Amino acid sequence: MFATGCASDDDSSSASKSGGGDTVKVGVLHSLSGTMAISEVSVKDSELLAIEELNAKGGVLGKKIEPVIEDGASDWPTFAEKAQKLISQDKVAATFGGWTSASRKAMLPVFERNKSLLYYPVQYEGLEASPYIFYTGATTNQQIIPALEFLKEKKKTKSIYLVGSDYVFPRTANKEIKAWAAANGMKVLGEEYAPLGSTEFSTIVNKVKAAKPDAIFNTLNGDSNVAFFKQLEGAGLPATKLPVVSVSVAEDEVRGIGADKVKGQIVAWNYYQTTPGAANEAFVKAYKAKYGQKRVTDDPIEAGYVGVKLWAAAVEKAGSTDPEKVKAASKGLTLDAPEGKVTIDGENQHIYKTARIGVINPEGLIDTVYESDGPIKPDPFLKTYPWAKGL
Repeated sequence: MFATGCASDDDSSSASKSGGGDTVKVGVLHSLSGTMAISEVSVKDSELLAIEELNAKGGVLGKKIEPVIEDGASDWPTFAEKAQKLISQDKVAATFGGWTSASRKAMLPVFERNKSLLYYPVQYEGLEASPYIFYTGATTNQQIIPALEFLKEKKKTKSIYLVGSDYVFPRTANKEIKAWAAANGMKVLGEEYAPLGSTEFSTIVNKVKAAKPDAIFNTLNGDSNVAFFKQLEGAGLPATKLPVVSVSVAEDEVRGIGADKVKGQIVAWNYYQTTPGAANEAFVKAYKAKYGQKRVTDDPIEAGYVGVKLWAAAVEKAGSTDPEKVKAASKGLTLDAPEGKVTIDGENQHIYKTARIGVINPEGLIDTVYESDGPIKPDPFLKTYPWAKGL
């Protein structure tokens, strides 16, 4: 049970929201344990890096930013509980965190009820917009649709097999993929799900092998990808025989899987460590300097970093940490991010992002093989796609 609408929450948090005191507290809420830790620990690290950089330049409104770190433990009710604790007990001005859509949907009513801000750093299935969430990862038209179009136009793919983790993101994404496929003459030969954290994929791999698709569209999350790719290769299906397009495998996950198991495989994101530009060179250098030369950056890591910087820019523009004033100041706000120029869409609080399709190289980094002409306007409800009606 959570406290809802009590006067003490509103009154006691007002000092923090207006920037009272010597510091401004922010929440950093990620899975630091459990199946999602393979992905989320590094996002936490990038958010702390962004806070450190801001503090080195004086913080926000002349006050140092103090992170309060909590572990969502790969458990959705825990995310909701920790979010409430950060808001009502720690009096944070904003929270940066989450990964899975299940964690986000668990937190959403907490942030809305308390009128507090969440900056969510991971690509997701769309069909959502909350007045108290800023979405710094991609929505469907900035990642999944460009990936499908790449398969059709560049790879001449005529059939796919869907493999995902059993929760809201993969199931909703696959509904969208099936609707797109039906409208674009692509066959979906099968659809399989595994529990988050699952390490047994022999049955699914055998079904895929029997179906003989041109490609797999992979929405597995967390350390399940390690087992899946190893078992796929063990079944004689490396990238040269069966390409896999992944939307939740980035450089950090490649470290856990092993580059030899996924070299040549396709991924769809908006940022890679190899993305050119001065802003990214500085970001990669700073991240490695702080956390070690063997560490890598990737899309959610960058989106977490960008979320902190966008919040700070909005706070400075608003002259306040009050959520309503930060929201107003955020409309149309732009940032020269490591991924390139990003702009907050004032209508839905998603950001304009450049779509990039990449191929994993033998070193475990990702080489861009396709890039959109520029940043794509976020369309979380797929209003511009006739095939999406009724989703």
